[in-house]
Amino acid sequence: MSLENLEGQTVPNVTFHTRQNYEWVDVTTDDLFKGKTVVVFSLPGAFTPTCSSTHLPGYNEYAGLFKQNGVDDIICMSVNDTFVMNAWCDDQEAENIRVIPDGNGEFTKGMGMLVGKEDLGFGPRSWRYSMLVKDGTIEKMFIEPEVDGDPFEVSDAQTMLKYINENAGEPRRAFLISKPGCPYCAKARDLLDENGITYEQVELGSGVSTKALYAVSGEGTAPQVFIDGKLVGGSDDLEAYFKQAA
Repeated sequence: MSLENLEGQTVPNVTFHTRQNYEWVDVTTDDLFKGKTVVVFSLPGAFTPTCSSTHLPGYNEYAGLFKQNGVDDIICMSVNDTFVMNAWCDDQEAENIRVIPDGNGEFTKGMGMLVGKEDLGFGPRSWRYSMLVKDGTIEKMFIEPEVDGDPFEVSDAQTMLKYINENAGEPRRAFLISKPGCPYCAKARDLLDENGITYEQVELGSGVSTKALYAVSGEGTAPQVFIDGKLVGGSDDLEAYFKQAA
């Protein structure tokens, strides 16, 4: 196996057959890359351990920081069909990632990254790598070392973000307690989205009671927002928090 670094070259010209809203939609490389700055990470297979536990979740979590640093889209590529990729994306709740099925391996082959995984019963799959693509031209590639197994050392989100901006820092992590139909909760979600902060959300009545809300926040009203382990408060408190940080 000999993997080639294609920095400075254009991405392969391929049409991907995707399934969107119960319809077949063909997506070209121009659709994905023309006039955009795009981060791509490619992996051996959907639902596999490292891909599901670390690789995809890492890029999903760091998506806000990538956006703040000029990245338009983050694409996850794998030699899988569109049904598998869509199901995996839904299962992972990876709302910040665009999954692209390279079902026939054409793009991966054009990248020189198609390898045989017959020993695992997988057939041809992608070697694990990531790349930064600007207007269809590959600026930077991080290719995992050619060793046995499934190495995961350099194609992670942190390494790519550090290449783009070594001072980008770490993403802030938020937790939101809300209730259905609450306009202040909607405002809090919008504020978190606008500031590129990914968050987990639970709703009152779905395993969380008002007593529990009061116990953890000292307040009995929703929303209550926590960022990096500290209570910020309601939507007005969150707005003030972002204004102070600006």
